[in-house]
Amino acid sequence: MLRQHPQIYMPDLKEPRFFASDLRARAPAKRRRHPVTAPEYLALFEAASPEQIAGEASATYLFSHTAADRIAQVNPRARIIAILREPASFLRSLHLTYLRIHFEDETDLRKAIALEQERREGRRIPARSRVPQLLQYSQQVRYAEQLCRYQARFPSEQILVLIYDDFRRDNETTLRTVLRFLRVDDRFPLPTLDANVTTSSVRSSRVDALLSSVSLARGGWARPVKAAVKLLTPRKARHGALTAVRRRFKPEVVAVSELLGRDLVSLWGYDVIV
Repeated sequence: MLRQHPQIYMPDLKEPRFFASDLRARAPAKRRRHPVTAPEYLALFEAASPEQIAGEASATYLFSHTAADRIAQVNPRARIIAILREPASFLRSLHLTYLRIHFEDETDLRKAIALEQERREGRRIPARSRVPQLLQYSQQVRYAEQLCRYQARFPSEQILVLIYDDFRRDNETTLRTVLRFLRVDDRFPLPTLDANVTTSSVRSSRVDALLSSVSLARGGWARPVKAAVKLLTPRKARHGALTAVRRRFKPEVVAVSELLGRDLVSLWGYDVIV
């Protein structure tokens, strides 16, 4: 949405991750997409006009331990926007995404979280997970600690913290809030877009391989096999995993509620978690 505003320039590449130097890939990809050097990063903004403000969106900057420092060194006047999502639903969505792109091979979210210590020691890391730090799920939702890194380096008027629920409820109001924060014309008509949560089912690598072979099959047997395979993830099991995750991360929700002065405990339903 911001990219459509004439006073704002954002590159087509989403998540350049340049300032998250601690989250670089452990092995170079065959076709590297993300900038590593300063010239490569600045090249993303070559098309920006002098009248535009320039920015980019990298979700890993909140998780990164180096990004806040590096951003402040390059531009101490930078304006920081963070959007926080309820931890359990965020981790479920993140886990499903990692499974889909094969960065993760453990299909049970609770078991994936339980593997964190082993993975810190370099074990049980999927072959295609080139940034194994991202598999530290519990670190991804330490929102209070993450925000404090930015608060220590930027004045409060340069930091805007949004709540995902507000954005889902009212795209338009959230968008106008962001435009005012960025000090551009907040009356400019921009079409709002619905940001859908991850809803697609994800399969294990074995099932994925099976479906790949089935999709190449010819004949009437292929369709019922596909339908049967898609039923392998029971809804009840997913619900139980989310409840366990919510219980584990209630202290984090309490901490960020106190930091922001907003009752996220009730908003996110953690007041009924004991």
